[in-house]
Amino acid sequence: MADKKSIFSNDHPFKIIFMAVALCLVGSVLVSAAAIGLRPLQEANAKLSKQTNILQVAGLYSDGTDVGAVYSDRIEPRVVDLASGEFTDAVDPETYDERIAERDPELSTALTSEEDPAQIKRRVKYATIYLVKDEAEDGFDTIILPVHGYGLWSTLYGFVALKPDGNEIVGLQFYQHAETPGLGGEVDNPAWRGQWRGKKLYDDDGDVAIEIVKSGASGDYQVDGLAGATLTSRGVHNLVRYWVGQDGFGPFLKNMTEELSTNG
Repeated sequence: MADKKSIFSNDHPFKIIFMAVALCLVGSVLVSAAAIGLRPLQEANAKLSKQTNILQVAGLYSDGTDVGAVYSDRIEPRVVDLASGEFTDAVDPETYDERIAERDPELSTALTSEEDPAQIKRRVKYATIYLVKDEAEDGFDTIILPVHGYGLWSTLYGFVALKPDGNEIVGLQFYQHAETPGLGGEVDNPAWRGQWRGKKLYDDDGDVAIEIVKSGASGDYQVDGLAGATLTSRGVHNLVRYWVGQDGFGPFLKNMTEELSTNG
């Protein structure tokens, strides 16, 4: 009888193992419940962050801005078929997730190393762009394109904002990356981002001309690289040129420019 009772003593191995397993199970249930319960809040925060970055790159954000209201009033998301450069209703811009689409062979295409200067590995067939309505709301005054590509340590995700001519840059902003703070992380520096404003993507022949140079940038097409961050600078150079080129949004921007000139 004494032996049976000893099984339930505090120092018996069986009880120690039982309590450890029980605590693990309870902890797993609590963590899972918390994750499920917090998911709507996490999704809402992610949505707000994305909308904030879109307004920032468009120059529509300042302290105290009602992000949801301004986004709803001024921003029109549209889906573009990258191959044709035309708008499409093939996917819903409100629910379409390009990062998921990149892993779907039906929604993306594998790239060879020669086709992939931005090191994205797969290019989606459809991409969501954002048109910023003008104050009269009878046209738009900014086009916002999503861009991404590899830097030194990470994939940088951001937006390039353009004037309606599809050529002059309004702003460049990254909202996610893991580049080295103080070096490649200076892609977030307002002073460096400010260099992009007013620069042009294409030369008079329609060729991609925007570039990041080591130093001494001049003219309409050059931006100084980040000091001490050659590989991050090269990554940004490659990803911007890729996404505004023929394999990215080039056909779309050409169509928009032609439509704008036709409609006067």
